[in-house]
Amino acid sequence: MRALYFERFGEAPKVATLQDPTPSDDGVVIKVEATGLCRSDWHGWMGHDPDIALPHVPGHEFAGVITAVGRDVRRFRSGDRVTVPFVSGCGRCQECRSGNQQVCEAQFQPGFTHWGSFAEYVAIDHADGNLVRLPESMSYATAASLGCRFATSFRAVVDQGRLKGGEWLALHGCGGVGLSAIMIGRALGARIIAIDIAEDKLALARTLGAEAAINSREVVDVAEAVREVTGGGAHVSVDALGHPQTCCNSISNLRRRGRHVQVGLMLADHAMPQIPMARVIAHELEIYGSHGMQAWRYDAMLAMIEAGTLSPDRLIGRHISLSEAAEALPAMDSFRDSGISIIDRFE
Repeated sequence: MRALYFERFGEAPKVATLQDPTPSDDGVVIKVEATGLCRSDWHGWMGHDPDIALPHVPGHEFAGVITAVGRDVRRFRSGDRVTVPFVSGCGRCQECRSGNQQVCEAQFQPGFTHWGSFAEYVAIDHADGNLVRLPESMSYATAASLGCRFATSFRAVVDQGRLKGGEWLALHGCGGVGLSAIMIGRALGARIIAIDIAEDKLALARTLGAEAAINSREVVDVAEAVREVTGGGAHVSVDALGHPQTCCNSISNLRRRGRHVQVGLMLADHAMPQIPMARVIAHELEIYGSHGMQAWRYDAMLAMIEAGTLSPDRLIGRHISLSEAAEALPAMDSFRDSGISIIDRFE
């Protein structure tokens, strides 16, 4: 199979022909039709994830067609159109049994713990509990764009943030996660305020439903600016970027008894950020992490997409090849692109 891989962290990735995978007894092999390029892949390439063993094939948000099925798989067969949450569960631990596969004690993540989807084929274990069957009307590119951005945002806003109509939602960072959260918040009837440093991303945020936008380079105190626009602070605030400053701003811009959700990864030098704990205590703020979404929870999101309430395809930017991805992956720390880049040509 054609695949993009790297042999050392931080060195230029390569495209080459590697051995095709085979399914485990409870797994499947999926022919990848489309896969998203995500900043989490950049973190992995940089060596920020201890689960990655070299050499490595990245890629964790994808959609495709099952081409081979293990003998113990019962719910899926060759030819099924599927996607996979980027956090997959073992199906046996206490968390999986309680329906919380996103924090499985023995979780595996394509593109991190295992070879991923920047390849023509990818193998997925424990298929019966981890695969999501796609609606026939949904394109592979749209399904891949759900990945760790739209699905993660859905759980962060709906399940963790418990956002309700009429509440203010603040989004710090208007990349794929932030823009997805704006669309989801708008669909729930919330009022949205977007925060970023790039005017083009803020403009896109407005078209997707943000009522207000703040360029954080142009204000002295982001949290105070949010409190002023919202009349006291956001009810729910999401750090979709993952930086000590955006994390602190997100917590600080909440109104009393507000809810902060951390989605953006905090790795390497940013792994131990300072937070305004005195405010957390005095205002009884709630702080949540959000780590992917369970396969069984996709039904609610897919139903909203099929009904036209959500349109994740609006977030798709470039369609690129594997060879182009070899150049795009190292450049992901520059935050240049608006929208999601989709790899759908394996050349």
